Amino acid sequence: MFFFKWVLNFLGALASNRKRSGSKRCNPHFNHKNKTLHSNSLVFQRSKKLRFSSMDQSPEKASSSLNDTVSRLSRYPDSKLHVPKEVQAPVKHLKFGLSIPNPNPNHDFLSKKLSNAKKQAFGSFKYINKDKEVVTVEEDDEDSGSWLMADAFDKLSLNHSDNDSKAYNKLLKSAERRTIKLKDSGPQVKVVTHELFVPLTKDELAEVSHAFSAENKKKILVSHENSSIDIRGEVLQCLKPGSWLNDEVINLYLELLKERENREPKKFLKCHFFNTFSYKKLVSSEGGCNYKAVKRWTSQRKLGYCLFDCDKIFVPIHKDIHWCLAVINKKDRKFQYLDSLRGRDGKVLNALANYFVEEVRDKSRQDIDISSWEREHVEDLPAQKNGFDCGMFMLKYIDFYSRGLSLSFGQEHMRYFRSRTAKEILRLRAD
Repeated sequence: MFFFKWVLNFLGALASNRKRSGSKRCNPHFNHKNKTLHSNSLVFQRSKKLRFSSMDQSPEKASSSLNDTVSRLSRYPDSKLHVPKEVQAPVKHLKFGLSIPNPNPNHDFLSKKLSNAKKQAFGSFKYINKDKEVVTVEEDDEDSGSWLMADAFDKLSLNHSDNDSKAYNKLLKSAERRTIKLKDSGPQVKVVTHELFVPLTKDELAEVSHAFSAENKKKILVSHENSSIDIRGEVLQCLKPGSWLNDEVINLYLELLKERENREPKKFLKCHFFNTFSYKKLVSSEGGCNYKAVKRWTSQRKLGYCLFDCDKIFVPIHKDIHWCLAVINKKDRKFQYLDSLRGRDGKVLNALANYFVEEVRDKSRQDIDISSWEREHVEDLPAQKNGFDCGMFMLKYIDFYSRGLSLSFGQEHMRYFRSRTAKEILRLRAD
């Protein structure tokens, strides 16, 4: 601090001397040899020396000199510090508010997982039996553009006006064309009913939109007493277009499907819906069946019915970031595997077959012969065309199969099904 004051006084003295002698220094005819004699006097030398230091000055003079120096320095503009340019790229946030740029955002962890899942699913095409025809739906010329169906669906999902009936008819017509194709291919199927594609009303759309709003993000919107599942706004937002479905929403929707069956047992098949955690418990680390881990989950006293009496048993399967479905189809004597990316997994079917044999033996004290049961990787099923609708496809596979219907829908219906599922969860009633 003392050194800083000394420097300021030095600068002030230097500036003062320059001001006093400025006229002489600027005069080219000034002769330094003609200086007055008093400049060599002791008094002059002392006063000149005092201008370079404030050590011998009185406090009052030192203070005034410091103030003059500060006032002169304040006339100059402040120096501007160099501010680094803001990074205009994805960044990873660290602790204490720090961040570093992500030099290659394309190599995100989840992106790698999704890419690997797709490669595994598409790579399994070589194992598909080529003799079995995959049923596809051909669009009419007037509806050949995929954008037209997407536009029709947007009108159905986001607005409710006079054009809704046209959009609704387009979706229904698309589903009916797929049903006709399935009927012509051989197996007997039920025709898709209109109630599966009823457009949401203005009030229903407003209710769903409000539930998705930011103000409800932390609020508990739904509490299901029987399953003890609470759905917050941030959890329900997985039903917004472009999001991956989570366990809470899937498990609650399966509970609602069971309650729907209990309300109208003549309209729906008798089914059992395992939750999303069951398969991980069922399968051992070696890929076999670990029946002891799940045997207590399906007692008749706990379920209220015998599992062996069900027409179909649905088992959701989560593979890293991809949802698939396995079905124990007692009605048609099949073990089925459904993957919206058309993947195949024989280990899943083997595990389900072993589980079913153990379940029947444990609960009914009987041995069941499943040697004649078919193990089917379902091929004539709607396939997803993006990287986020696998969960929604899985739920609709379950919904349609529990009605005894063919899978008469497609990618163009997914946004509508998301809004409809959100509405059903908010009202705790599956239609």
